[in-house]
Amino acid sequence: MLRAIAQPFGWLLLQLYAIFENYGVAVILFAFTVKVILLPFQMKSKRGMMQQSVLQPKLKELEKKHGANKQKYNEEVAKLYKEEGVNPASGCIWSLIPFPILLALYQVIRNPLTSMMGIAQEAVAAGGALYERIKEVAQGLISSGSETAELMKRLGLVEGEKAGGYIEIAQTQFIGEHLDSFNNIAGVTEKLREIDFRFLGMDMGEQPVWNFLWTTDWSNPKIWAPGLGLFLIPLVTGVLTFLTSKVSTKLNTVAQPEGQSSMKMMTMLMPLMTVYFGFIVPAALGVYWIANSVFGVAQDVWLHKRYSRIIEAENAEKNERRRAREAELEAKRLETERKKAENATMANPNTSKRKQQTTERQEQITKAVEWEKKNQPPPDDPDGEPARVGPRRYARGRAYDPDRFSEGADDSGEREQDETGDESTDEIN
Repeated sequence: MLRAIAQPFGWLLLQLYAIFENYGVAVILFAFTVKVILLPFQMKSKRGMMQQSVLQPKLKELEKKHGANKQKYNEEVAKLYKEEGVNPASGCIWSLIPFPILLALYQVIRNPLTSMMGIAQEAVAAGGALYERIKEVAQGLISSGSETAELMKRLGLVEGEKAGGYIEIAQTQFIGEHLDSFNNIAGVTEKLREIDFRFLGMDMGEQPVWNFLWTTDWSNPKIWAPGLGLFLIPLVTGVLTFLTSKVSTKLNTVAQPEGQSSMKMMTMLMPLMTVYFGFIVPAALGVYWIANSVFGVAQDVWLHKRYSRIIEAENAEKNERRRAREAELEAKRLETERKKAENATMANPNTSKRKQQTTERQEQITKAVEWEKKNQPPPDDPDGEPARVGPRRYARGRAYDPDRFSEGADDSGEREQDETGDESTDEIN
């Protein structure tokens, strides 16, 4: 799968080499071309990251307000992203694209015969046409005494010994030195190209030596100068990776407090990993890392200035629309209050039936409360007697006498009747 993805990158690197005839320059221009191709995706990623940075204060307010209720907090965050038109995943999706490109370029650099020149894997493998021709030419050189048996090992031609990971680089260099000996190979000859891996006196196909400083021969500049250059490449990549991380962190993010420690760890860990990989891969990949870091910092600074102006203008426009909308709603509210005071409000014909019923029910409840306040009965007398006129022993309602059948009530009633009867008798007499 990765080999298939590497084919177009190998073709591009080979075309750049054919134009400039310098492997290091071709790698640098390859990094620049990849940056240009990925620029639209990087622009989306940069814009998304900056928009999320602008929303950090609002997100912190939501966290303070709904921190205890995670469901409510997530709902409010999703609502905020929707209102602001921000995709929270846009800042990280596009930033992952360079990693597969780096892996594909590594495949191209370590396999120039199959990935750059497009030669079939069967021809390069043991027993293939190109493999047998390389073995034949190498054995002829050894028999003539111009090379040693180490050549067979370096080219991966020793039977029973596992070939290394960068055999194709050595074979490509060998073919370039003896290109005339590789004629008349069906399906292979027309694809073979002479590639010189040297750049600024260094062999881009070699791996830097980590213990170079105390194992080299410092008496011969022709030996230690290229080796020192190769030794410095991984160190430069580590320094540039650290600076790139610092610049990116400063420009792109407003870090969350809980994420600051992890970001600091990554800022220190990534450069160390880059230095480590720089010593175990061909130097050409380190040159690509250096060029990619330089172009990346320049691109990041340019995009930050560009989108700072754009996002600032967009936020100003959003705030102006928000203020206009709030002013419009406030004016409508004041107009509605004025009409209510003048009793001149009219029902909206577009109001739903359910909403109309709710409004009518609320009005009825309000009127009932007001009527009860106006028609509230007077409080009972201090002695707790019901309000009534006279004894009215058999009355109902407010004049009801709860003690009408008590003994005291019967006696008082009889006395009243006797007094009434005496008075009537006196009048007759």
